[in-house]
Amino acid sequence: MAMTFFKRMLQVTILAAGLLGPALHAATFRGVVTHVTDGDSIWVRPAAGGQPLEIRLRGIDAPEICQQFGKPARDALVERALHRQVTVKARARDSYRRILGQVSLGDEDLGAWMVGRGYAWSAGYRGKGGPYLALQEQARSARLGLWHSGRAVEPRLFRKQHGSCVK
Repeated sequence: MAMTFFKRMLQVTILAAGLLGPALHAATFRGVVTHVTDGDSIWVRPAAGGQPLEIRLRGIDAPEICQQFGKPARDALVERALHRQVTVKARARDSYRRILGQVSLGDEDLGAWMVGRGYAWSAGYRGKGGPYLALQEQARSARLGLWHSGRAVEPRLFRKQHGSCVK
């Protein structure tokens, strides 16, 4: 019994060191979504044990929680993922020290799900449209979610104009 506990604690320590270390290398782990902060940030408790880790869904940018359509985006992610088992492919950390990762619910990529239903933008980088650009264009054409009104403001522009929702 003591040896099993020791092995489990060693596994948790190795996982935590790999995920929390300064140079986050690609790591894949399974866990349960314990909290949804907004349309692109969740908390996942690793199946190996330990405290929940904050995960930023890689490749998307959802409306800020205080922005128009921010709460519906969060609510959609709550409905889809809260208390469900997911797989996280961690790739890096963002400027807020959140783990950037692709999160899958079974075979479904949650980032693709959010963009495809009009709850988030495909996050581009250096003039490129991001990994879900085709899904974004389909959602826009169908006027789904945030595209319904035709007045959607990208979160990065919203933050420039209004600052962060968290004060």
